Amino acid sequence: MTTKPTSKTLARTEVVPSEALAQLEPLAKQVRELIGEAKSPRTRAAYKGDWARFELWCTGHGLSALPPHPENVAAHLADLANEGLKVSSIERALAGIAFYFRASGFDWTTPKGVTEMMKGLRRRLGVRPTQKTPAVDAVLHAMVATFGVDLRGLRNRALFTVGWVGAFRRSDVVSLDVEDVRFVPEGLIVLLRRSKTDQEGEGEEKGLPLAGNPAVCPVRSLRAWLQASDITTGPIFRAINAQGHVRDARLSDRSVADFIKQAALAAGLDPSEFSGHSLRSGFATTAAQHGVPLHEIMSQTGHKSERVARGYVRHATLFQRNAAKGLL
Repeated sequence: MTTKPTSKTLARTEVVPSEALAQLEPLAKQVRELIGEAKSPRTRAAYKGDWARFELWCTGHGLSALPPHPENVAAHLADLANEGLKVSSIERALAGIAFYFRASGFDWTTPKGVTEMMKGLRRRLGVRPTQKTPAVDAVLHAMVATFGVDLRGLRNRALFTVGWVGAFRRSDVVSLDVEDVRFVPEGLIVLLRRSKTDQEGEGEEKGLPLAGNPAVCPVRSLRAWLQASDITTGPIFRAINAQGHVRDARLSDRSVADFIKQAALAAGLDPSEFSGHSLRSGFATTAAQHGVPLHEIMSQTGHKSERVARGYVRHATLFQRNAAKGLL
């Protein structure tokens, strides 16, 4: 009677023919590639930098980065704190190091000692992020008013208004292609193929309605930019060279932050108070000030967590819904 192999009997097999190993190697390579692609390109690049810094630190102290030693990791993270890095950056560094430990074949789970040390860092350094000023509706009007009618002005007006009304992250708005937008009588339907909260590319459609004021209307602004630039396919928001010609290259998300700071300065505002996130937070703040329910704001911003979304709008309602209002 032949006994059917079980997982236990298979697990006890110690010798695997070299031919079988050779056949499995392509699959093993594919598995490693898929594990790497589980993170976004931006995250993988950040983790690569974290790992390179950890390796350099180990070398400088006469240590080896591999195999993993919790004491080395904890000491490195403490050193990052001494350098003045924020808690969020140190947490990201730990995630990057852990990612490379696992990618190197080690079964790494953050040890209790490292976890406790991170708790101590959070208590000592605090975790409240630096808040930039949201570009509320009045600020958006002021910024857009500084744009001319040349190609750069038309592009930036479309970029700002689409980014604001769509509550897009800066990386999302520059990722848009002509094929992702559809003009309809009510306004504009935008397909966001992938985002920070949708790494698997399920896609999400957003509606951008016509605005009463043409100067800040995303629909009119986008149409004007596409017509003037003669862009009919591919990236919507592109670089413009020194001669004023539209290039094929897509704008980087860093460019969005630069444009926002430049517009703030031109409008007589402090550019250091604004960031690439100001358009998105400005939409959420303005919507909250106008009494838009939180679930409707989340539908436009794409937030999955009410706790995170409330962080956007709480400042807007500090005085509108204040228990002390009218008591004195």
